[in-house]
Formats: sequence, structure tokens, C-alpha cells
Amino acid sequence: MATDEAVELSPEGWVRDQTEKILETGTTDSVGIEGMKVVLVTMRGAKSGKLRYVPLMRVENDGHYALVASKGGAPEHPVWYFNLRANPTVTLQDGTGTGEYTVREVDGAEREQWWERSVAAYPPYAEYQTKTDRQIPVFVLDPA
Repeated sequence: MATDEAVELSPEGWVRDQTEKILETGTTDSVGIEGMKVVLVTMRGAKSGKLRYVPLMRVENDGHYALVASKGGAPEHPVWYFNLRANPTVTLQDGTGTGEYTVREVDGAEREQWWERSVAAYPPYAEYQTKTDRQIPVFVLDPA
């Protein structure tokens, strides 16, 4: 997804603040959520077609990453869920390293395995699932 296009920051205050800090310092190690690491994902908007930055919890295993569409247990998916469904190629920054990835939503046993890893990386995910009737989607990022 290497491009000269401008990337839009989130209108959500804390998301924008985290993104600006990552861009300023050049590393995702400069921010976190509740003391846990994040990654910065660059994705294309489903409706606008514009590139967007989204900092998300770091869930990694053997060079593959998971993105959990929890939205804190809200009844609806986060907007970025629809971006990934429409445009499954992203750039992910972890620390100072970046890579291109192909995104796929997982289900069944693979989802359960990644869900366990996700809860281990960020325990509040388990509570978020109890707050909503929807099954929280999990995406896996495979190196492109």
C-alpha cells in the first residue's frame, strides 16, 4: 500500500492523539492502551476510498497479526471493520517496522485460537464479548 496519498487521522480524540504520537516518534512503542502495546494499521476507507490510520491492540503470533473488531463491546462493529471487508490489503507498523498484509476474517477453530491469543494480549476483550450479542469479529493478517 506504499503510496504518496495523504492519510486521514481519526476524528476520535484519543485515536487521533495516539496516531499523532506514533507519527511524531516513528514507533508504536511510544503509545499503548492500559500499558499494553498497539500497532498502527493503514487501511483504505470502504466508502471514501481514502487511506486511514487506525491504532489497534498488538496481537501477534509467528509473524501474523490479529485485529479484533470489539468496539469496546458495542452492539455494532467499528467502522474500520467495513474498511477491511471492502479493502483487505493493509500496511501494519509494529514498533518501527512496517509490512504489507492481506486481511481475512476468521471463524471456527481458527477464530477460537486467535481469540484466545487476543484475550491473552488484551484481557478486556473477554469482558467486551459479554457486553454484546454479536460475536466480535477477528481478522488475521498474513504477510503479503
